[in-house]
Amino acid sequence: MNKRFRLLSLVLLLAIVLSCAACGPAGSDGSSVDTIDYAASVKLDMSSETAKEEVTVHSFIDGDTTHFNLSSEIDGSHVLKVRYLAINTPESTGKIEEFGKAAARFTRERLSQAVSIIVESESAKWESDSTGGRYLAWVWYKTAEDAEYRNLNVEILQNGFAIPSSATNSRYGEACVAAVAQAKRDKLNVHSGQKDPEFYYGEAIELTLKELRCNIKSYDGQKVAFNGIVTRNDNNSVYVETYDSETGLYYGISVYYGYNLNGDGLNILSIGNEVRIVGSLQFYEVGGTYQISDVKYRQMKPDDPGNIQKISDGHSAAYPLTSPETFANGKVTIVNDDDTVTEHDYAALVMDTSIAMEGLTVQSIRSISEEGEMTLICRAGDVTIPVRTAVLRDADGKTVTEDYFLGKTIDVKGIVDYFSGDYQIRVLTLKDITIHN
Repeated sequence: MNKRFRLLSLVLLLAIVLSCAACGPAGSDGSSVDTIDYAASVKLDMSSETAKEEVTVHSFIDGDTTHFNLSSEIDGSHVLKVRYLAINTPESTGKIEEFGKAAARFTRERLSQAVSIIVESESAKWESDSTGGRYLAWVWYKTAEDAEYRNLNVEILQNGFAIPSSATNSRYGEACVAAVAQAKRDKLNVHSGQKDPEFYYGEAIELTLKELRCNIKSYDGQKVAFNGIVTRNDNNSVYVETYDSETGLYYGISVYYGYNLNGDGLNILSIGNEVRIVGSLQFYEVGGTYQISDVKYRQMKPDDPGNIQKISDGHSAAYPLTSPETFANGKVTIVNDDDTVTEHDYAALVMDTSIAMEGLTVQSIRSISEEGEMTLICRAGDVTIPVRTAVLRDADGKTVTEDYFLGKTIDVKGIVDYFSGDYQIRVLTLKDITIHN
């Protein structure tokens, strides 16, 4: 009888626990508290005075910025660069912040599931943000034709992937405030007080190659960490690059590994690998450029946050086709993390990345070394493009000399380099040059 009584008591206790769990989290007085889906509680009113457009995703940027395709034009463009109203997610495109990658993934996953997306302005017309290059909007989506639209701005807040930004007095401010309060109560993500499992808590500054290249002088001498694809290996260094969807450019840097790495470390830096690089940014006086040095791989501690790490393999250099005019005279406008806007020379921004260029006529050649390194002085239209070669050898192993290229029209694939005061294209093998005549 006692055994049966104890068994019955355990069954009843389990039923009570399961019943309480279904009610939601407990309040401060021990009572259950309901979890409300605020993203569904607000409704999209297609008859309101606000501007609205049905869109598709052009490119994902981060948790609170997405570029959308438009059927109509706004300011002469079919791409609407949207900064989400009322929210501010942690950074994942400049300096990497805790939960920044998770917030960006959350936005991507939600919109990737959508069968319809509508962007809505706060007032009767589209308004730009402080940068002047993005528009402030509410983003609505639904995952089935017969479903109602959900407000993604509010959903990001209620899942703890953002803090509110001028939310109180906004069109859906009441839902935003309630969503944040609930996320704090439930200790979700940025409100959890817990470490982000995707964030490295080592001594290095976590950032993107775009952030490093755009603000490179401010990181001089500091230990940094970033992800990228290994594209070429040359003279105890590798070139690493990554694509930025906001600017449509590749950003890169040279990583000097010297003689510090063992076999496993060198394997990590194999061409085609996506890697996490940790090292010190140093100015290389001889070349007049910046590079990463002091990279390490501790074989006995493979998960050490100070290690270089392999993330994936099977990748390749991009070699984006670039016009000579853009390379020589192009300017790029960059929106920084603090929403300031800066302008940069194109060649300086794409330093150390792969590049392809066509239709260059070799007008003269400068010998760089007795071994056979050369600089081909090329013209294309009104601009001059220097192409610096390593020692090039033909199929028979013979060193290629100046008369092989002089007066010829060539296409090249190489790495953006800086030498003797000029930005140029560095070519490492003869197969990367195609001669047309």
